[in-house]
Amino acid sequence: MQFLLALIVAGPLLGAAAALLPAPPGLKGKSPDQAVLRHGVTVTGVILLAAIVLALGFDHDQPSRMQATTDITWIKALDVRIHLGVDGISLPLLVLTALLTFLCALYSYFKLPAGGSAKAFVALLLVLESGTLATFAVLDLVLFFLAFEMVLIPMYFLIARWGGEGRQAAAWKFILYTLLGSVVMLLGLLLIGVKADTFDMLALATDNGRGLTTSVQVIAVLAIGLGLAVKTPMWPLHSWLPDAHTAAPTVGSVLLAGVLLKMGTYGFVRIVLPIAPDGMRIFAPYLAAFAVAGIIYGSLACLALAKPGNKGDLKRLIAYSSVGHMGFVLLGIATMTPTGVNGALFANIAHGLVTGLLFFLVGAVKDRYGTADLDTLAGATGAALYGRAPRLGALLAFAAVASLGLPGLAGFWGEMLALFGAFEPAEGLSRPAFLTFMAIGAFGTLLTAAYLLVVVRRVCMGGARPAGEPAIADVQGYEFAAWTPLVALTVLAGLWPAVLLGLTDPAVQKLLAGGTQ
Repeated sequence: MQFLLALIVAGPLLGAAAALLPAPPGLKGKSPDQAVLRHGVTVTGVILLAAIVLALGFDHDQPSRMQATTDITWIKALDVRIHLGVDGISLPLLVLTALLTFLCALYSYFKLPAGGSAKAFVALLLVLESGTLATFAVLDLVLFFLAFEMVLIPMYFLIARWGGEGRQAAAWKFILYTLLGSVVMLLGLLLIGVKADTFDMLALATDNGRGLTTSVQVIAVLAIGLGLAVKTPMWPLHSWLPDAHTAAPTVGSVLLAGVLLKMGTYGFVRIVLPIAPDGMRIFAPYLAAFAVAGIIYGSLACLALAKPGNKGDLKRLIAYSSVGHMGFVLLGIATMTPTGVNGALFANIAHGLVTGLLFFLVGAVKDRYGTADLDTLAGATGAALYGRAPRLGALLAFAAVASLGLPGLAGFWGEMLALFGAFEPAEGLSRPAFLTFMAIGAFGTLLTAAYLLVVVRRVCMGGARPAGEPAIADVQGYEFAAWTPLVALTVLAGLWPAVLLGLTDPAVQKLLAGGTQ
C-alpha cells in the first residue's frame, strides 16, 4: 500500500521525464507523435490501475484512519517531512484525478489539440497529474503548498500553447490570480507551522487548534482561505475561470474543472476546518454568504449567456456554472457540520464527473461545428442535435440534467446535503443567517435548472437536419470509450450514494472532532 501510493504520486513525474526522451526503435509506431501519445495513455493507465488497486486494498472498515502512510524526514532543520497517506476524504479524489487524466490522455491520443509538440503536451499532462495527486496525498503543510503550486506551470502552458482564441491573456490571468493567492496562502501556512512548531497536518488536526491562539487562527484562516478561494474559485475571486475555460483545449478544461478546482475546497476541509476551528467559526458566515452569492451570480450569468441574441459561448456558460456548483461545496464546508462537509465532498466528486463530461461534450460539439457560440449552434430552428447526431445530443442532455441535480444522478446528493447542513449549522453559528443562506441556495437550484434546460432546448431540440445542410459525425469510438466511465459513475453515484458517503462520513466525523474518534 505504501509503495502503491508513492507510485501514484511519483509515477507521472517519471513518466513525464521519459516522455521527453526519444522513443525506443521498436515502440515508435507510425510516428514519434503517436509513440509519445501512446506513452501518455500507458503511464496514466498504470496510475489509474494503481489507484484502483489502492482503493480495493483500502480498509473500508476504518476509513477515518490514515492508510498507506509514508513518513520520511526531508528538511530536518525545519521538520519538513515527506509524509503521505490517504483516508476516506482523499481516496475518492485520488481515484477521480487518475481516472480523468487517463480519459484525457486517451482522448488526446485520437484528438491531439493543435499547438505545440506532442512530447511537450504529454509531459505537461503528466506533471499536472503528479501535482494534483500529490496535493490530495501529502500530510505536510510545506509539501501541500509545493504540490498546490506544481500544477500552475503545466496548466499555464496547456492554455497558452494548445488553447484557442485569447489563450495568451487567459493563461496570464490564470497564473497571476493563482500565484497571488498562493503567496498569501503560504504566509498563513508558515504562520501555523511556526506557532504550532510543526508542519505535520495530522498532528495539527489532532491538536484541533488548541495550540494556536484565536488571533493566530483568524489570521491563518484569512490568509489560507484567500489562497484556497482563488483556486476554488469563490465569487468574487472567480474572474480568471471563464476566460481560462473558454480558451483552454478540451482536455485542459476537463482537468481544470474536474480536479484543479477541487484542490481549493480540499484545502478547506483538510487544513482550515480541523487546524483552525475557532478562526473558521468566525469566518464561516462570510464564507457562506460569498458561497450563495456565487450560486446566484453563476446562475444569472449562465442565464444571460443562454439568452438568444447574446452570443453566449457554451464553454463559457459551463465555466460560469462551475462557479455556482462550487458555491454549494463552499456552503457545505461553511456549515462546519458532518452533514454539510459530507455534502461538499460528494458535490466535489459529482462536479468532477458531470462537468468533466460536459466539457468533453462541448469540445466535441465545437470540433464538429467549428464554434461554441450558442446563437450559431442554435441557428434559426435550433441545432437539433437529436436529429443530426442523436447520441451526442442525448449525452449532452444527460450531462445537463445531471448537472442541474436531477434525483437519481450524482449532482443531486451533494447539493441537497449542503442545504441540509445549512438548515442546522454547527454550534456557535447563527441559525437564522444560515437558514437565509439555505433559502438563497435552494433558489439557486431553480435558476440552475432554468439555464441548463434552456441550453438543452436550444442546442439539442428541433427538427431533422435541413435539406442540403451537411451532416455531422455522431459519437466516435474513442469518444465513447472516454465518456462512458463518466456516464456510468454519474449514475452509480446517484443511485448508490452510500459508496462514497460510507468513505467520507467516518473521516469527516473524526476530522471535525479533532481526531479524537
